[in-house]
Amino acid sequence: MVFTSLAYLMDINWLKEAYRRTRKDGAVGVDGVTAEEYEQDLEGNLQSLLDRAKSGTYKAPPVRRVHIPKGGSSTETRPLGIPTLEDKLLQRAVVMLLEPIYEQDFLDCSYGFRPGRSAHQALTSFRDQTMTGRPKGGLVLEVDIRKFFDNLEHGHLRQFLQLRVRDGVLLRLIDKWLKAGVMEDGNVSHPDSGTPQGGVVSPLISNVFLHYVLDQWFEQDVKPRMHQPAFLIRYADDFVIGFRDERDAQRVMEVIPKRFGKYGLTVHPTKTKLVRFLPPSSRRDRNEPPDDRPGTFDLLGFTHYWARSRNGYWVVKLKTAKDRFTRAVRSIDHWCRDNRHLPIREQHKKLNEKLRGHYAYYGVTGNSAALTRFFHEVGLRWRRWLNRRNNLRSMTWEKFVAIRRRFPLAPVRTVRSSLRHAAKP
Repeated sequence: MVFTSLAYLMDINWLKEAYRRTRKDGAVGVDGVTAEEYEQDLEGNLQSLLDRAKSGTYKAPPVRRVHIPKGGSSTETRPLGIPTLEDKLLQRAVVMLLEPIYEQDFLDCSYGFRPGRSAHQALTSFRDQTMTGRPKGGLVLEVDIRKFFDNLEHGHLRQFLQLRVRDGVLLRLIDKWLKAGVMEDGNVSHPDSGTPQGGVVSPLISNVFLHYVLDQWFEQDVKPRMHQPAFLIRYADDFVIGFRDERDAQRVMEVIPKRFGKYGLTVHPTKTKLVRFLPPSSRRDRNEPPDDRPGTFDLLGFTHYWARSRNGYWVVKLKTAKDRFTRAVRSIDHWCRDNRHLPIREQHKKLNEKLRGHYAYYGVTGNSAALTRFFHEVGLRWRRWLNRRNNLRSMTWEKFVAIRRRFPLAPVRTVRSSLRHAAKP
């Protein structure tokens, strides 16, 4: 079904709800308007925005670009787009209209930026499908799309959107956001490709793009041609494909670059690789040397590997990926350095918030060693920068131990149990 009229649903109450869902404590955009200023005449501002959006006179302002440290690095940075408050509000309203439509189309293999779905569900799905069947495991195709959010082609995106939505008001708004441009150091540039930086609508339209380019293609065209079962797990532009048959894996690996190239995207030739993800007891080739170890790969911040369960069975386990661990420790180190002159009570509160946030994502069963290492690294970094608050270097270990007794760091906690049951052989 194609929807030709949706904008009529967007009234003043719709915008009020969109405003309620919009984050209001973020940095301001190019217009410098804060939420407090916008709320001084909220009703009038929302009515004006609604009239401009429906009449076609709304002008999407450029996104203000700033650079923030990349993974806590002191040298590398990554660009961050900051839309205006009104732009975020209107994008939220459009997402509220489109999301229920596309949620009916999106497949189960897609987990990123969807209501009721999470990265941990994607990880659990991969583990369950890998552990199902005999023998366990198989081959995993890791695919890295080069700068997907920067290279997404607008022409193909418009074609995909029009397969389900042909409302002129909504399509015109999305087109304006695609063309809005980026302001950096007072200069505005207009990229020919890519999604709106920092935009609320970006995750949705990216999912729409990859739904047609990858998910639907894999489900309808690839899977029927496979000799044995295969599955896809995708979170935004991060995805892996699991295979049982090596011939299937090789065929898909050869055709994936052509498929993405058809839509203006490229895959990284060295980061895209095929991993033999088999437990040692399931090696196909019995002539392999006895010290040959099964392959590992990273997905969504976790390294996946085979290990014995407590009952002695081979299971898929997760541990924090090395680059993510290093990035997290570096981020803590930089925070402690920049905030070492704050009162200890405030530092303690913030560090515990960071620790609990880390545990909330990486606290899965089997990852306690990495969590414990992170806990100790936080303590070491905290003590190091407390010792450098002045030139006396007076923060001895005895003093620090006394501080830790009074202000204990949040203990290691396994928040999520991804290994609720080990599949039996």
